[in-house]
Amino acid sequence: MKTMKGPALFLAQFAGDAAPFNSWKSITRWAADCGYVGVQVPSWDPRLFDLSLAATSQDYCDTLRGQAAESGIAITELSTHLQGQLVAVHPAYDLQMDGFAAPAVQCNPTARQAWAVDQMRLALTASRNLGLTALATFSGALAWPYVYPWPQRPAGLIEAAFDELARRWRPILDYAEDCGVDLCYEIHPGEDLHDGLTFELFLDRLGNHTRANMLYDPSHFVLQAMAYLDTIDIYADRIRMFHVKDAEFNPSGRQGVYGGYQPWLNRAGRFRSLGDGQVDFGGVFSRLATHGFDGWAVVEWECALKNAEDGAREGAAFVRRHIIKVTDKAFDDFAGVGTDDAANAKMLGLDRGLGG
Repeated sequence: MKTMKGPALFLAQFAGDAAPFNSWKSITRWAADCGYVGVQVPSWDPRLFDLSLAATSQDYCDTLRGQAAESGIAITELSTHLQGQLVAVHPAYDLQMDGFAAPAVQCNPTARQAWAVDQMRLALTASRNLGLTALATFSGALAWPYVYPWPQRPAGLIEAAFDELARRWRPILDYAEDCGVDLCYEIHPGEDLHDGLTFELFLDRLGNHTRANMLYDPSHFVLQAMAYLDTIDIYADRIRMFHVKDAEFNPSGRQGVYGGYQPWLNRAGRFRSLGDGQVDFGGVFSRLATHGFDGWAVVEWECALKNAEDGAREGAAFVRRHIIKVTDKAFDDFAGVGTDDAANAKMLGLDRGLGG
């Protein structure tokens, strides 16, 4: 067993135009003041991070790490959720997704996808320069409009979508191998990789590529009514990143998983600040510790009710309470008795020729 690291905070929901959220030095000082010892960095936000410079300048990366370290903060991982989303976009979402891309490639799906792939390569290079071993991302989605099997899906449609998804990601994953960085796909509705089975469809087409791994966030499994503790047992070898986020699912006679097009506040399933939802975090941290997860516990604050800064401060203390410092001995060692092979044989009666 191993002890995970943390608490850390994903900065995407906090970056803004006002201090202390508008610069790298001030937001890392603020995170430390909240009780965090690490931050996960949104690679697309120029107020905090210059992705192109991080991919080309070791001095810049060393300066970033040094400025954060002055406040006792480590960089845990980079995030490429927005760029990864653009690696695979169904035409139905072209207009919605354009806002994630650089202006020069908007309204041009081919150029936008090429830009996204280049962004992923830059982020992998930057991760290597920063001494990081994992990169957070989304898979994007070609099949998501067909997630519900009505109208009946044509034979081969999903297979073709996952064939293409794997074709687009394989060169990026191969480059990840060159950089020594795991790509951790957040399993998330809206992505083609939205549950365990879809993750497996992807892996099958990649020949179980060693760099294709999972960002585990139990909140997204709660909102799909999945057995999220079992998910840890099934995919423990692939879970290389952990978002600590809470959620609740309270279906009624009027709405369920799909939410009836309601805003977040009125949905049966909604995200909550840590401790305010239904996730069994005692179970989650215990299962991860059992399987030897030694990555970072990264708070991703998303809540339909609570103030963000309150949620951040409470989240740091919440994670600190839940991280299990794993034991280096068995609780009943005090009752152990010395033994050897001869004694074991005697206890089993094997010294008398028993056992056939």
